[in-house]
Amino acid sequence: MAMSTGGSGGVNSEINVTPMIDVLLVLLIIFMIVQALKRAAVDIQIPPVATGALSSGPSTQIVLELRDDGTYVINGQAPTPLAALDAQLHEIFDQRPAKLLFVKPGQNRVYGEIIEAIDIARGAGIEVIGFTPAESN
Repeated sequence: MAMSTGGSGGVNSEINVTPMIDVLLVLLIIFMIVQALKRAAVDIQIPPVATGALSSGPSTQIVLELRDDGTYVINGQAPTPLAALDAQLHEIFDQRPAKLLFVKPGQNRVYGEIIEAIDIARGAGIEVIGFTPAESN
């Protein structure tokens, strides 16, 4: 509070807003810097463009398909229940040096089911998980 030296002799109760604005500007700068530091990069791998003919040999890729009827199918084999998916993935990937899995979710699968399958795959030791593109009709 500032004392006025005028003739009234009373107390002047005006708020000095300059320090409050200074504090708000400092906080604004701090929040801007923190927000810029929180940005995270996502590493992606883009396959090289195929220049030669595709090989006609057997494919060594493993595809986990999440069908619309709620089943989990690995490479078109018999459906695997969710409880046995971890054991099935361990059986396939334990002897492989390259731990790469492609996930092909159905159109009507819930996001949580896809993430649960990915978590099971990560627990089975799979290092790289990719998604297959949607098939065009």
